[in-house]
Amino acid sequence: MADPTPSADQTASSEPRLAEQETELATNPKGTQDSTEPKADDDKSTVSKVSETASAAVSGVKDSVFSMFGGGGPKEKKTEEDVKDEPSGSSKAKKADDDDEDKADEEEADVSFEPVVHLTEKVETKTHEEAEEQVFKMRAKLFKFDRDSREWKERGTGDVRLLKHKENGKTRLVMRRDKTLKVCANHYVTPDMKLSPNVGSDRSWVWNVAADVSEGEPEAQTLAIRFGNSENANLFKEAFIKAQQENEALFKET
Repeated sequence: MADPTPSADQTASSEPRLAEQETELATNPKGTQDSTEPKADDDKSTVSKVSETASAAVSGVKDSVFSMFGGGGPKEKKTEEDVKDEPSGSSKAKKADDDDEDKADEEEADVSFEPVVHLTEKVETKTHEEAEEQVFKMRAKLFKFDRDSREWKERGTGDVRLLKHKENGKTRLVMRRDKTLKVCANHYVTPDMKLSPNVGSDRSWVWNVAADVSEGEPEAQTLAIRFGNSENANLFKEAFIKAQQENEALFKET
């Protein structure tokens, strides 16, 4: 039995469908993939969000780790305006110094000290010269003859003075060292003493003392005194002889 031959109506009705399919293929070569494209876009969006979330989590972990070991998160870069507005290191140091000075001034103003011991009475140092008046004073240098070594040794430099007692009228010779004020000569000017010029000098005198108490106990000494010039040496001799004459009469009475 022979295949039926399509009629003219069937051929005519199939031609428009073929034309529509060809047009659809021409405009959309991928065919039915259009319907799946929105789903692909959704998948891409989901993957992007997951990636961003993971990156944020990693960044947070890094910041946390840096914080644990003394570090910190990434520092933001300063703009030029921020750099201009921020003071320099020298100005920061100057400001810090000013603040420290202000604080120091405030602290000094607030601090007060109270004395531990209140001195209510003035302490007077006695020199045992309070009852005497000074009749002669001259700067000089004193020497003592050492009998063991048989040589002159310096006793000190200071003011040699003749002090006359206000009550009994007796005169003594007293000499103290500079600065320390330690006594280096202390004896009465007795009539038996004789001033002799030192060999080769017109500004120095030598005399013997029976009882010098500068060391505490009376002791026989040979003393020598030297002045700045011969004039001062002669002034000392005159005052010394005058004291001898006054003491001679007083010693006879006692």
